[in-house]
Amino acid sequence: MLFTLFGAIVLGFPIAQTLLVVSFAFGFWALGDSVFNLFTLQSFGTMDEVTLAAIPLFVFMGYLLEQAGLMDRLFRALQLSMANLRGSLYLAVISAATIFAAATGIVGASVTLIGLMAIPSMTKSGYDTRLSAGAITAGGTLGILIPPSIMLVVMGPQLGESVLDLFAAAIFPGFILSGLYIAYTLFRSFKDPTLGPPLAESERTIRGAALIPEIALGILPPLVLIVATLGSILGGWATATEASAMGALGAFLLAAVTGNMSMRMMTSSLRATLSTTSMIMILVVASNFFGAVFSTAGTAGWMADALVDLQLNVYIMLFLILALIFILAWPLEWVPIVLIFVPILLPVVEEYGINKLWFGILVAVTLQTAWLSPPVALSAYFLKGVAPHWDLKDIYAGMFQFMALQVVGLVLVVLIPDIALWLPRVISN
Repeated sequence: MLFTLFGAIVLGFPIAQTLLVVSFAFGFWALGDSVFNLFTLQSFGTMDEVTLAAIPLFVFMGYLLEQAGLMDRLFRALQLSMANLRGSLYLAVISAATIFAAATGIVGASVTLIGLMAIPSMTKSGYDTRLSAGAITAGGTLGILIPPSIMLVVMGPQLGESVLDLFAAAIFPGFILSGLYIAYTLFRSFKDPTLGPPLAESERTIRGAALIPEIALGILPPLVLIVATLGSILGGWATATEASAMGALGAFLLAAVTGNMSMRMMTSSLRATLSTTSMIMILVVASNFFGAVFSTAGTAGWMADALVDLQLNVYIMLFLILALIFILAWPLEWVPIVLIFVPILLPVVEEYGINKLWFGILVAVTLQTAWLSPPVALSAYFLKGVAPHWDLKDIYAGMFQFMALQVVGLVLVVLIPDIALWLPRVISN
């Protein structure tokens, strides 16, 4: 099954349809007619998962903020507030990316939008192409980790952990990575001013006292919305699904109040939400079905037993698992990895006594690192799409620098589990 799946994906077949065809073919061979009952059971079981209702609502919130121009205004406010600082645009890019990550967990949208907003200013101000590309792509990938991450919503039921705990566990790792990016870019800019000079005079369209309302109106509305949405989840006042509904409503009201609401914008946001949600959900159903066939046939148990029988040190086993996930993330999206391979590896994790919440965050950080790693590195292609004048080798060179920072962040979470586990423990008490 795995060989056929990888072969078909490498040849370019769509992942969801490939998962379904392979599952039905091998399932009928191994299980007979009961494979159809298994498919029905898995499909209805997936659709009954109430937590997944948060996906379209969080996605809708993100698209509303984007389509209404609120993220554009946020970036402009951050840009103007730090205009005199060396490396100010790196700081603005990563700060905006961190806030946008908390609005939508879609990496492609984050990298594309931030690239469109930042590249003209970076080019006019004479910023280094490689460092700029690295900051944009690394900042954009934060959406896979920082709550309300769609991936964590999907991962929760697979690990048997609450989405609330996963959100709480992801906050410090996400902000530590963001802090590492900021510290690195500022250090490079102060060491070599040509890499990140202050904002060009031609870009400083607002000055003096007029800056104050511009900055306040640009930063505060989306920040308050995101803090309120996450705060209601972490404070135990609302479930992830309820908070996502309130977040979507808040984004709608913000768009209306700022005068950016229109039927065209609303239609565009709804279409984008429907398209993204449908893509995610068909992958969820297909991946769950594949995993069910794989497990029912006994292979998952055999693989887990074989790994446990190796009797390796717990950190060596953890390294092997994360290395496997890192490699799998080159040809595969996060959805099949989270829904197929995480459940397969979960018995090994439990047998070794590894905390499942900690493991989930390590998987998330590893998948985020893979977004910056050639040979695939999808973030590079998203950025190349909006910056065709940038050479792909320069984009890769910039991403490599930030991939090293990702590894530093991953090692920190491995060596200090409380980075991920402290906040969930405090909230549960």
